[in-house]
Amino acid sequence: MSYRVLLVCMGNICRSPTAEGVFRYFIKINNLGGKVEVDSAGTHGYHVGEAPDSRTQRAASARGYNLSQLRARKVARQDLDYFDLILAMDKSNLDNLMRMATPEQQKRIGLFMDYSQNFDDDEVPDPYYGLGHGFDLVLDMVEDASLGLVEEIKKKLETS
Repeated sequence: MSYRVLLVCMGNICRSPTAEGVFRYFIKINNLGGKVEVDSAGTHGYHVGEAPDSRTQRAASARGYNLSQLRARKVARQDLDYFDLILAMDKSNLDNLMRMATPEQQKRIGLFMDYSQNFDDDEVPDPYYGLGHGFDLVLDMVEDASLGLVEEIKKKLETS
């Protein structure tokens, strides 16, 4: 069995590609390659085809994550059928996804921070218009939620 995860934010150039890169790393170190697939997308098409924001890439690179090969894309209707779990970075994007989805698809949509173990926040804040330290906070939050998500997926894979 394989498990497919889609990580979603608005433009797919800051939070969701960060989450994709970090989660991809945790998949690898937990020997889940080939069992877990991850992708990221945006609910808006502003940045389709663009690489992640340069500030996002710098912050990620400082922690050993390479996001340079990622390119922004917009969530497609077929994503709602293909992915087993679709996680939004914030409630606004969650609402956008829920509006796109059928009642059956909505059961697979949630918030990424629901998997966090050390943060009480429901949302990963958008660092795009803020100061540089926001990108480090996003990484802290994404690393934490990624660890929780990996543990949850490991349990699902063991029971299936």
